[in-house]
Amino acid sequence: MIQLKSLLKVIDNSGALLVECINVLGGARHASLGDEIVCVVKKARPLNVETGPSTAQAAVSKLKKGDVARALVVRTRKEVRRLDGSYVRFDDNAVVMLNKQGQPLGNRVLGAVANECRQKRWTKIISMAPKVV
Repeated sequence: MIQLKSLLKVIDNSGALLVECINVLGGARHASLGDEIVCVVKKARPLNVETGPSTAQAAVSKLKKGDVARALVVRTRKEVRRLDGSYVRFDDNAVVMLNKQGQPLGNRVLGAVANECRQKRWTKIISMAPKVV
């Protein structure tokens, strides 16, 4: 259950490291696995300032501290009941950052993603994830 002021870890390479939820989309009070939220970046990767030949290979951060963006909840500490009666719970709260059109900002997802994202039609993120639980 993700609500207002919840801190979440970002598991893609969009440049953000830690975000805070400021709104749950869809009119609900809490967000669960596969839900979309609006969040503000609290901690981001530092920008590259080197000017050598390796700047072409360096990752460019798309988000910086203070930016407001949408995100998809892919892991929660609160257990979620599945249709077969089993429960799934993760060690942390994690999100994947999205743009306004609902496409992922990063091109890699680093870590496990819940299967509930597949049921809610987030196939692009499921295909980028190394493991679906």
